Amino acid sequence: MCILPSPHATLASVVAIDATPRQISSSPFMAPILAVSSLRVTRGDNVILHGLDWCVRRGEHWVILGGNGCGKTTLLKALLGYLSPSSGDIALLGKRYGEADWRELRLQIGIVTSALQASVPAAEPAIETVISGRYAQLDLWLTPTRTDILTAKKLLRSLGAARLVNREWQFLSQGERQRVLIARALMARPRLLILDEPCAGLDPVAREDFLRFLDRLARQKNTPALVLVTHHVEEILPCFTHALLMRAGRVVSAGARARTLTAPQLSATFDAPLRLTRRSGRYVLSVGKSRVYKSHR
Repeated sequence: MCILPSPHATLASVVAIDATPRQISSSPFMAPILAVSSLRVTRGDNVILHGLDWCVRRGEHWVILGGNGCGKTTLLKALLGYLSPSSGDIALLGKRYGEADWRELRLQIGIVTSALQASVPAAEPAIETVISGRYAQLDLWLTPTRTDILTAKKLLRSLGAARLVNREWQFLSQGERQRVLIARALMARPRLLILDEPCAGLDPVAREDFLRFLDRLARQKNTPALVLVTHHVEEILPCFTHALLMRAGRVVSAGARARTLTAPQLSATFDAPLRLTRRSGRYVLSVGKSRVYKSHR
């Protein structure tokens, strides 16, 4: 569990993938990027999240793994301020939900989700889609500045998508759209970038291409902390350092990848007998013939 710092604690300077590096405070009490403590969400008599604890620190890249209905979407909505918790604390860069303007604070969280794709105008060039992230708009209507254009081009180039600058949304493949949306999220210089099932809809070849791209992104200097939300262990790359396993609104395990991604923990997460192996640095999960495993929760 994270200990939440005082709301008056000094925050580290923002460092972005496209920004000139700046000095970060050497204070021994730096706020974590994200701290969730005893988070509980209820709707009527239904408890969706049961006292969830989670902490993301600088230099960590996380995977959130769990089956359908485990509470992943509810957790994301709470982090983004779209859903009010029933109790507990959420703090981003040391500022607590309810004590800070979450509309401003959530600009520090970039999110890439398939829900955005239907809202991008079909004829919008990729560079305008990217720039729209700077202003939290969809369907960019203002005139971008020269700095906006240069930054967007630099982001697309750094993500291996320079050729897409003037290509319209309707002519982008699913994998290309994901890269453009990641560039869009990075335009706001977030400290945390959430990738909500980014491989959904990709064929096996496109998925592997996207995962290799994601691995390169994670290893770039000044990349924000990444959070990958997925159902599939084969999408968990070596660059991800930590994992949060969820089942029925509870944390099964959270921490360093080597400790959390084990067959017993995953069997508890999915309530089934599972076998976990690694091949060439990637995970492979196989399921037993009968559902006889009982969760330790």
